[in-house]
Amino acid sequence: MMKKLFALISFIITLSFISFKQDNYTPPQLDWATHYKGKADKNSPFFALTAMTWKYSYNSTASKTKVKIDLTNTLSIDVNRSWVKWDKITEPKIRESLLHHEQGHVNIEYILLKEADRVLKNNEYSVRNYKTEIANLANQLSTYFNTMQLNYDEETEHGSNHKMQARWDVIIADKTREVMALQ
Repeated sequence: MMKKLFALISFIITLSFISFKQDNYTPPQLDWATHYKGKADKNSPFFALTAMTWKYSYNSTASKTKVKIDLTNTLSIDVNRSWVKWDKITEPKIRESLLHHEQGHVNIEYILLKEADRVLKNNEYSVRNYKTEIANLANQLSTYFNTMQLNYDEETEHGSNHKMQARWDVIIADKTREVMALQ
């Protein structure tokens, strides 16, 4: 029995047009001209927003005792919803620092992509409840990485605390190496 399920998990940091899949080896490297074409939210206290979306879908084949899934896992950056307040980042060093911080958000989402691929593909699902089990597992992953994104912003003070930014750079690099080693 072939079933197709599409699910969209949105994050507080929402993203949909420049996509990368689980088979990519590295996350895309952000640049202001390519990835930030949206109109800045003047009411936002932040200087930039990188809008991203994680999507997964799968085809399933179920027998009496086993479910096999063929997973597609993608992450996209919505360049038309990603924005920057140019008037707030006139200094080149500040622009570079902010872009580096935003790259951290993309790198965290890339870790989600890799981890979701590993976890969702390698889990055993019951024939009776596999759709619910997959959705629940995806929601757990989404919640975990959404919390990670929030902690990243809070602890780095949105990139302005350079000591904490450096600490998070190490955390993100270590976690990226870890998920790559598990592939």
